[in-house]
Amino acid sequence: MERGGGLRHHMVDNPYKSKYSLTIHNVFVCRYIGALGARVICDNIPGLVNKQRQLCQRHPDLMQTIGEGAKEWIKECQHQFRHHRWNCSTLDRDHTVFGRVMLRSSREAAFVYAISSAGVVYAITRACSQGELKICNCDGHKRGRASDDRGNFDWGGCSDNINYGIKFAKAFVDARERMVKDARALMNLHNNRCGRMAVKRFMKLECKCHGVSGSCSLRTCWLAMSDFRRTGDYLRKKYNTAIEVTMNQDGTGFTVADKDFKGSTKNELVYVENSPDYCLMDRAAGSLGTAGRVCNKSSRGTDGCEVMCCGRGYDTMRVKRITKCECKFKWCCAVECKDCEDLVDVHTCKPHKRPDWLDIT
Repeated sequence: MERGGGLRHHMVDNPYKSKYSLTIHNVFVCRYIGALGARVICDNIPGLVNKQRQLCQRHPDLMQTIGEGAKEWIKECQHQFRHHRWNCSTLDRDHTVFGRVMLRSSREAAFVYAISSAGVVYAITRACSQGELKICNCDGHKRGRASDDRGNFDWGGCSDNINYGIKFAKAFVDARERMVKDARALMNLHNNRCGRMAVKRFMKLECKCHGVSGSCSLRTCWLAMSDFRRTGDYLRKKYNTAIEVTMNQDGTGFTVADKDFKGSTKNELVYVENSPDYCLMDRAAGSLGTAGRVCNKSSRGTDGCEVMCCGRGYDTMRVKRITKCECKFKWCCAVECKDCEDLVDVHTCKPHKRPDWLDIT
């Protein structure tokens, strides 16, 4: 995790607070559109721009799909960062879900925008294929014959309509960013696109064999999305190699901060501000700190006690753990196990110690 970088975000009149409320909190609100009516709900969701409100009213079933899909990408974010100081924690009763950490134009914000955009694409595309939406279904362009490295095949089945998922996600999620022309808006648009394209990158060809004894002399194939974990893993790697940028003077694009950088930023996550170290509780920066976090005493990685606890040390507590053991297969058809008790050491990060001079009166 990078260190350095002051608290450079503004606490007053920040346009991204309401925007982030839109992309996360409001997709949960959209789950209840069907029960309460599209116009009533869409007109009362704070932070929607006109285009988003129109899309919400026109396609209430898509809004419900997005809301239900939000759980999936938030869970994926938390999986990817489970061993890091910032662990994609959500905040109860906070309308931004992740808190002030999203106000900073950091690597973490870049990842969240990318994974959330990917999650919208994934949820809509899946719902299209499952026949849950009126406006879309399977990809109708996959017809006729085609070939791959195994030979010829016929398009059939239900190919996932990834292009529709991308089209709607772009229209809805990007709408607010296109009303603002500053570095953060450009950053968000760029990372949103990276998220959308990440889902498409892992489309796979699935086939069913026909012929004598399943000889596969004839094949019917369709395109399907891979498990969302592949998208999460890919974007997590992009987070590790994210590129610091600044906005061009004409406000139309980026300049890479590293003058020696020779590659392209097209498929890379980008950020504008360095991240805090997330060691201590800092409400202004949105950092929850690592006090009380479980760490791995024997690891030298980000989950290790030295890194996770930021050098503050850790407490050790012996706890009782119950696991299944001595499992046996019983005919037919069950597995019976015993409950075994183990005593294990759990290590948690010590809280920050106040300097003694603060207690002197």
